[in-house]
Amino acid sequence: MAELWEYTKLIRSKNAGPFELTFDIMFKDRSGYDLVLQSGKLSARSVAELYGLQEQEVRFFAIEQILALKLSIPRKTFSGDVADTDIYGGQFHGPLVRMRI
Repeated sequence: MAELWEYTKLIRSKNAGPFELTFDIMFKDRSGYDLVLQSGKLSARSVAELYGLQEQEVRFFAIEQILALKLSIPRKTFSGDVADTDIYGGQFHGPLVRMRI
């Protein structure tokens, strides 16, 4: 069983405003993109479980033309809050990288 990073050329997270995170997952080729989508392992439900959210809080977009997936989730702690550990949201993609496909 492979991990998500093995099919991609880029997995990143960043702020989408102070209250939301967005994730970009860009694939190396069509076969990896298709395999990941068809596996059902990467979905709104799996991302919700991974980040401790409700499924309806996850927005999931498949952009076939550029072989990319985009996800958006609410931040549990808003950017810049005293309890915030990553003001730019650039380190939240870690759990996705090692996701088993």
